[in-house]
Amino acid sequence: MIPNLEKITAFWCDVVNTIDGLLEETDEQSAHGLLSQYEHQLKGIDDNLTFHFERNEEDDRIEMVIGCDGYTQSIAAVLSLVDAAPMIDGVQVIAFNGRLDPMPALIRVGDDEYALDQFWFSQRLDGGEYHLSVFLEGLDDMDGNPVVEAVMVYLDALLGEFDLMTRVATLSWYDKPVDPIDFGLLPLAALRDSFEGLRKQVRLIGVTLH
Repeated sequence: MIPNLEKITAFWCDVVNTIDGLLEETDEQSAHGLLSQYEHQLKGIDDNLTFHFERNEEDDRIEMVIGCDGYTQSIAAVLSLVDAAPMIDGVQVIAFNGRLDPMPALIRVGDDEYALDQFWFSQRLDGGEYHLSVFLEGLDDMDGNPVVEAVMVYLDALLGEFDLMTRVATLSWYDKPVDPIDFGLLPLAALRDSFEGLRKQVRLIGVTLH
């Protein structure tokens, strides 16, 4: 689907007119109202679009990161939105969640915290397709499962959202065995280096969740 240029233009006009107030807002409720307004407008462009703000520690600029929650069909919407972004003082607009270095020590989802060393993986390269399997405890229900959400945050941080969407052919989930090493599994912390060793052989494709 071709993104609606009028809606994209209207979104950026609204951001330009309100971003200074948002960044200076001290009232949490007022700030939440503006953020909800942005979210509503983005969903009107493409239902999978997401955004969040980060502070760049190097130059103290605010980064507005536009993503699509792993849905490859919405990549064009992200790129169109970022390409149309105007110059905004003190704010840099970025497409997709990038790799993080250093990695976060913990990921908090709701009331629970998850450490990177809780998770394991295996990988397979087949005809240029990269297949990733993640092993974790508490795999009762995929939908809304906080442990799955935590792993997805780690995968974004390890590989970057764009590589995760376009170079991982399948992402499968399994219960972690009692002794992962006996099953030839690797700790999730080793994923980036392991993936980079194969990256040149991996064809650009989409993601299928199993």
